[in-house]
Amino acid sequence: MHELSIAVAVVEQVEEAVRAQGRGVETLTLRIGELAGVVPEALDFSFGLATEGTALAGARLLIETVDARGRCDGCGREAPTGMPPVLWCAVCGATLTLLGGRELEIVRVTLTDGPRDGKGPDDGPRAAPSGLPVHDEEAGHVPHR
Repeated sequence: MHELSIAVAVVEQVEEAVRAQGRGVETLTLRIGELAGVVPEALDFSFGLATEGTALAGARLLIETVDARGRCDGCGREAPTGMPPVLWCAVCGATLTLLGGRELEIVRVTLTDGPRDGKGPDDGPRAAPSGLPVHDEEAGHVPHR
């Protein structure tokens, strides 16, 4: 189950990015292409394990799926490739260039107003209290290892 290693890597990258902020993570959004070879249910389960004792403990994982699409090298037609992918044009028979569907990206990290380190009584899953802002920040830069 390689989803666990993916979850651990994502948690490490996000935790490193938010550590200086002194806040926890409310939600984490990933964009995953249908050809990425990732089973969303297995990743969701693994994410729960990987976040224990981290700034992401209790965070909710949101997954955006991306359909695989290709463009015909012959006639220029764009179409879904399906799964398993069909990489030739249904109209002219030429090969398709893959445009999308292999993504595995951190898209968005929503931070809590306070720390969440997995050690306090307030570290379970929770919604933002009424009237308090939730800070939704695009992950413009998440360090890579």
